[in-house]
Amino acid sequence: MKILYLECNMGAAGDMLTAALSELVPDADALLAQIRLPGVQITRHPADRCGIHGTQITVTVNGEEEESRDVHAASPLHGGHTHEHDHPAHTHHHHHTTLHEITHLIRSLPVPAQVQEDAIAVYRLLAEAESHAHNCPVEEIHFHEVGALDAVADITAVCLLIRTIAPDKIVCSPVCTGWGQVQCAHGILPVPAPAAAWLLQGLPVYAGQTEGELCTPTGAALLRYFAQGSGNMPVMQIMQTGYGMGKKEFAAANCLRAFIGETETAPEAVCELKCDLDDMTGEQLGYAVTHLLGAGALDVFTTPIGMKKNRPGILLTVLCTQAQREQMVQEIFRHTTTLGIRETVCRRYVLDRRETIRETPQGTVRCKEATGYGVTRCKPEFEDLAALAEKQDSSLLDLAGSWR
Repeated sequence: MKILYLECNMGAAGDMLTAALSELVPDADALLAQIRLPGVQITRHPADRCGIHGTQITVTVNGEEEESRDVHAASPLHGGHTHEHDHPAHTHHHHHTTLHEITHLIRSLPVPAQVQEDAIAVYRLLAEAESHAHNCPVEEIHFHEVGALDAVADITAVCLLIRTIAPDKIVCSPVCTGWGQVQCAHGILPVPAPAAAWLLQGLPVYAGQTEGELCTPTGAALLRYFAQGSGNMPVMQIMQTGYGMGKKEFAAANCLRAFIGETETAPEAVCELKCDLDDMTGEQLGYAVTHLLGAGALDVFTTPIGMKKNRPGILLTVLCTQAQREQMVQEIFRHTTTLGIRETVCRRYVLDRRETIRETPQGTVRCKEATGYGVTRCKPEFEDLAALAEKQDSSLLDLAGSWR
């Protein structure tokens, strides 16, 4: 299995993720040249931090670079320097743009359709975070033009690079947020900024020793969307390492590392519990199946069988983890009439699964995406397709067909 591991010991920002990932693909400059945004220039150049060599990304919009300022006591490392991290926040001056306009802009880019859908979904997460932070509907969020284009460039670049690398699974380390305060369009905000804090919910984070904003809303949105797990680096054979450098100098090397590695996927041990039934009604059996699934069984299904004296019967099969075995045995005895249960321990190979969000011409659809063992599958959520079919008074079959 191909693993992409993101080491966020100095936080995460769109430019640092882009820089690190760009070191993992051949001819990264030609790849990033596909991101043709009006007035936007994406430049890769070498950089060193604490003696470590890596890549730095600069994004300019009509020659202007988006900047925010950390607020802290003066020091040789911090005084007067601007920070590279972005704040595409809701502001009230200069030119602004809406999520609808950004979606249209991303769809106009000459990049693969899946990259467009990924980028739109990430930017929607960013808009939802800003909406939560400012207590207003997503539709009312207006992004500062320079910050918006800067973020679109970073987000699309990361989505394009990840789809090019095509890992089977993406894991990130616990995320260092930094601490203190940051100056942005609204004034002085705590670190992590409210939008970043909202996006980081569910991920392991820590403040660390560095004063300043290390994890930006854009970086947090990308991790929230792509990371399928978090923790220490899994056991794997490292194939490549990319170093994405931030613009500021700290006592610690200001870089984000991206590792590509190969790991063998060990099969998962599961229990298969079976029993034969010939004296339960269909309603009773249906209730038992529903209850077992609700209790956490991996799967429950029935099979018609022939029993002694040619009596028709039902074979009930329950799949569960070994940790669930005792609980499931009790539930089967409680909700069925069986007098005995047979157990078989099996090995199960599974694809890594996650839920993504896609914007389609018909509307927003949640998707179940599965990857691993050299395959990628994506299936729209039935409830979402059914809701769209009902809303548009169209056939579910037609919507399902257009999806393919």
